[in-house]
Amino acid sequence: MSIPFGNTRTRVAARHALIAPDGHVKSSIPGITAAAAVILISEGMGAKVAQLLVTFDGQGAIELPSNAVETAGYLMSGGATLTIGERKQKCGAGAFFFAPAGTPWSLTAPKKNTRLTLFQKTFVPLAGLPPPAPIIGDAAEVSGQAFLGDPDARLQVLLPETAGYDLAMNIFTYQPGATLPFVETHIMEHGLVMLSGQGIYRLEDSWYPVAAGDAIWMAPYCPQWFVAMGKTPASYLYFKDVNRPAL
Repeated sequence: MSIPFGNTRTRVAARHALIAPDGHVKSSIPGITAAAAVILISEGMGAKVAQLLVTFDGQGAIELPSNAVETAGYLMSGGATLTIGERKQKCGAGAFFFAPAGTPWSLTAPKKNTRLTLFQKTFVPLAGLPPPAPIIGDAAEVSGQAFLGDPDARLQVLLPETAGYDLAMNIFTYQPGATLPFVETHIMEHGLVMLSGQGIYRLEDSWYPVAAGDAIWMAPYCPQWFVAMGKTPASYLYFKDVNRPAL
């Protein structure tokens, strides 16, 4: 039997965190039934966004009411039926969705081993603009664009980049050896999950080996940088808050 002797790659700092799968603890969350739900990022660590990992074993559901919270989600594996307001659609792995604040939504009839990541935050309205619309899409149908001209670092923008939406959800895919072109430092907060591959993530003055299944939180102005390593591409799904004034 392997004994960990108290070892983990998880690190939680004041303005960033790496949450490795070896430390996941299930939570009981109202509206999520018969599922393994793990709260990876929350206000408890100083974040303004929540990030959840939910895994189904061929039963269970998510049924969340209308409230001030908006949800962006991504099906990492399996499949289920998504209902957002009046819209209902069967979805498989790679599906993504956005449920606006004020709109009830549900995920039902999950296949065995269905896993999804959820990003949730309180919606910040912008005067003069209508609320954002619900979205159900497929990442396979979203073209990846070369990031700042680098064809080895490609960005898939999943949600509209219009001012009505106060969050973005993207997938970033790197060929082995590809990097972010510089150390980013900005106002946007991030929640992130590694989907595939491996690499090194710089968060502030620390460098962390990361691999599929790892989650990362980055507070505003946390210096950040990534390089893909190994022999296969690395990709991650991430959230950021956007389109709102600084004051």
